[in-house]
Amino acid sequence: MPELTDPFAHHPELRDRIADTETSYFRTFNVEAIIAADPKQEAFRDWVHTDAQREAIRAEALADHSGDLWVFGYGSLMWDPALRFAEVRRAHVAGHARRLILVDTRGGRGTKEAPGLFATLDAVKGCDGCEGLAFRIAAADVEAETEILFRREMIAPGYLARFVPARIGDADIRVLAFIADHDVPDVRPDL
Repeated sequence: MPELTDPFAHHPELRDRIADTETSYFRTFNVEAIIAADPKQEAFRDWVHTDAQREAIRAEALADHSGDLWVFGYGSLMWDPALRFAEVRRAHVAGHARRLILVDTRGGRGTKEAPGLFATLDAVKGCDGCEGLAFRIAAADVEAETEILFRREMIAPGYLARFVPARIGDADIRVLAFIADHDVPDVRPDL
């Protein structure tokens, strides 16, 4: 795909619908900020990934990647990616569905008394697939931007960082996506 100077060249209608990267809350999102804002969250520190764990997950996910990186957004990443991106495109990931099956009882979106849900991208046989947005991160920015991305998406168990095939226009590409981790008890595919 040719290099663009306007990230919204393919979808100018999205320009005012995607949060400003530089002022996004998620740009500086981290465990310490969460605990500072809500000291009760200290009780869950052992549940979240440490920085070293998160960096190991990121290194493993990106081990075979080089060049520009496409990231698939199917939930809040669509309207607030907090990433410096060179291009945004509508994308389709076949064989996966957007499902609200990641349960939160720790105070982010819910409590034990009133659980909340997070969206996941879940592999589902026979489904039509999931529509979302793909953000292209320029190769020179991949290191810094994926550190921010993984701090947000891999704060705790719930997702697996995986490359999946996607369709953008007439092109088939690989996108990095955050898929439901069925080995985590908080992922409830029965919902």
